[in-house]
Amino acid sequence: MRIVDVDTGHELSTNQRGEMIIRGFSLFEGYYKSPEQSRTAIDEQGWFHTGDVCSQNETGQVSYHGRIKDMLKVGGENVAAIEIESFLYDHPAVLITQVVSIPDDKLQEVAAAFIQLKPGQNCTEQEIIEFCTGKIASYKIPRYVRFVEEWPQSATKIQKHKLQQALVKELSEN
Repeated sequence: MRIVDVDTGHELSTNQRGEMIIRGFSLFEGYYKSPEQSRTAIDEQGWFHTGDVCSQNETGQVSYHGRIKDMLKVGGENVAAIEIESFLYDHPAVLITQVVSIPDDKLQEVAAAFIQLKPGQNCTEQEIIEFCTGKIASYKIPRYVRFVEEWPQSATKIQKHKLQQALVKELSEN
């Protein structure tokens, strides 16, 4: 198992976030009847690219930080959506939050936070932005904040792509 830079494939140092890749004698040989998906997931050296953003500490303990597909590319910086979500959970009014990327002409992508408030709580977009300012890097601060009471869901999880599509549509209409 190794933790590698998503863009370069170079192994990362202790406590750096990157993609977990694995290989070994018991690793599957590929996806059933899907050679293209297998070629994408397993590189020439036999490393399986899990798509998981992880880090490993000095003692070898691995921490999971989210999925690469949930990574934003803000002005050339890789930002894990889960990092912003974890920070927003510290706000006393936030019950549930999901962060997605929104295309941006200048920065490639920017963060958009969808938030469900705790019962009886009130909050504004500006209050969320002010909560973040000075505490996380400015490029991680959500450019857009939307409050929701219901989430688009599959049987098991929130469908982030539907949140993203709805906001992109809303912004294109304005």
